[in-house]
Amino acid sequence: MKMYKLDEIEDMFIGKRGTIKREAYEFELKMDIMSDMIKKARKERNLTQEELGELVGVQKAQISKLERNAKNVTIETILKVFTALKAKVNFRIELQNTEINVA
Repeated sequence: MKMYKLDEIEDMFIGKRGTIKREAYEFELKMDIMSDMIKKARKERNLTQEELGELVGVQKAQISKLERNAKNVTIETILKVFTALKAKVNFRIELQNTEINVA
């Protein structure tokens, strides 16, 4: 029986890194992880969705949506949520194959 690495399986069934399909898959996976992190942090702080919503200034329904799917949310909202949860946030931005000229 042949063994495959996860990267090999993803390449075969989703597409190689850099392809549109693979980038969409990677983005969706990261958003799912972020949603899970928000829910976990909220529960660790013993907050209900309604209580977190009050801290952030949004309705409970917005927190529920965020915990199910973080794709359609602004960075500002994500930062507000993590600030309310007293969680440290780090963003990494990579510019690949791009030259930036500052005059």
